[in-house]
Amino acid sequence: MKYYIINKPYEVLTQFTDEAGRATLKDYVPVPNIYPVGRLDYDSEGMVLLTDDKTLQHRLSDPQFKVEKTYWVQVEGIPSDDALTKLRLGVLVKGTKTSPAKVQLLDDEPEIWERSTPIRFRKNIPTSWVEIKISQGMNRQVRRMTAAVGYPTLRLIRPAIGPLTLGSLQPGEYRELMPEEITQLKGIAEKAPKPVSGRKSATFGNKSKGSGKKPGSKGGFRKQIN
Repeated sequence: MKYYIINKPYEVLTQFTDEAGRATLKDYVPVPNIYPVGRLDYDSEGMVLLTDDKTLQHRLSDPQFKVEKTYWVQVEGIPSDDALTKLRLGVLVKGTKTSPAKVQLLDDEPEIWERSTPIRFRKNIPTSWVEIKISQGMNRQVRRMTAAVGYPTLRLIRPAIGPLTLGSLQPGEYRELMPEEITQLKGIAEKAPKPVSGRKSATFGNKSKGSGKKPGSKGGFRKQIN
């Protein structure tokens, strides 16, 4: 079985072919016969898991297994306590109430890379970062959640799936999972993670050990500059 993660860049499809000629994972990962677990939108960035393990793929994609995905969301404005509470309890998205989420306003900007295309923002309106953890997989769910409480998403990054973090992977870089990471993934795919709460500043976890790289990757992580 094969198990990889990639830091999907902005404006890359989470698939290996595209009739319209847009950038896909094939442009970054030269490993045959592996497939993405779930989706990450074209205009979102961050971790995508790739595998040929169909059982694990199903369990990580199916909300009933409650595998938690972490998102860092740059929003327009600074969410109020009331808005954060609504996100935690669930909001209506296309007539369906989202499941309870773990939500916290980050004290500082995450230590991340500059996006290939800078975000558009209004100078007279501040931006802030919110960490949202969910186990659902509704279409464009996180963006619709923040919009539902009045804070549009400007940038969306997935730094973690379950216990896996991007570590030091640059956009477009990928690496094979270590045996202990595969064991962890299979373990959390069989039970729901324990809830956590509180505010914190965000940084990536332990640096990855060894990576495959797309030629032309640049520099280390740095804070978002608007």
